[in-house]
Amino acid sequence: MGTDRTLLEFAGLVRFGSVLPRDQWAPGPLKVGVDLGTANLVLAVVDAENRPVAGITHHSSVVRDGIVVDYIGAVQAVRGMKAELEQRIGQPLTHAAAAIPPGIHPGSAKTIGNVAEAADFELVEIVDEPTAAARFLGIADGAVVDVGGGTTGISVLKNGEVLASFDEATGGTHMTLVLAGAHRISFAEAEAEKLNTDNERDVFAIIRPVVDKMARIVSTFLEAYPEIATIHIVGGACTFSEFSRVFETQTGRRIIKPAEPLLVTPLGIAMYPQPTRGA
Repeated sequence: MGTDRTLLEFAGLVRFGSVLPRDQWAPGPLKVGVDLGTANLVLAVVDAENRPVAGITHHSSVVRDGIVVDYIGAVQAVRGMKAELEQRIGQPLTHAAAAIPPGIHPGSAKTIGNVAEAADFELVEIVDEPTAAARFLGIADGAVVDVGGGTTGISVLKNGEVLASFDEATGGTHMTLVLAGAHRISFAEAEAEKLNTDNERDVFAIIRPVVDKMARIVSTFLEAYPEIATIHIVGGACTFSEFSRVFETQTGRRIIKPAEPLLVTPLGIAMYPQPTRGA
């Protein structure tokens, strides 16, 4: 199954609150990816062969720029999402992985892991977000840029290993702030306007300077890697149709944006190696 087809299948499961029929699950334990984003929390459930089984999203502000700012709120949200998924699936979910932006302080990384454990998951691993995205996309060499709500994370990979990574506190939240200032409306109103696809053309004209800044950040970081011809971009903040064109202009490199870019990283988080004991 191709990556875009998998993403669209997973998006359908999330959107309609449905579950992959049990007779289509691969034998083995289910695995969970916990993605604590600035704007959205996402839990992805996959089977032993990494096919999406179920998923759930929750709009939240418990995380800011990769840092948990409301620990109790984060635990309660993840615990509630876990319970809802378990009810849909009809069995407990016990093992999970989590992710962090590249370059985050070790203390913040530990807190994100603690959130998963406090929500009654056994934590299998913590991976950085662009590396998780690369795992889902099957990228062993190249650059992955994860444009989230609070940060733009960049990872350079060679032979499946991360050579270098960088994270800048510029993301979808900054787009919303610019939009709110331009229209003199509240943050919540600006966020709703940003997410309304009917307004995309007008909204993008206003928030484009933020996208230009993101592209400059990526372009500057990748100056040391002229051999990289292709950049894969993921994350909820890059869904605008003109986003890729701006990045191509700024970086001079080919840009690939998968279908449903918000869902790439959580699926990659869930694709961790099987735990050594039963789930």
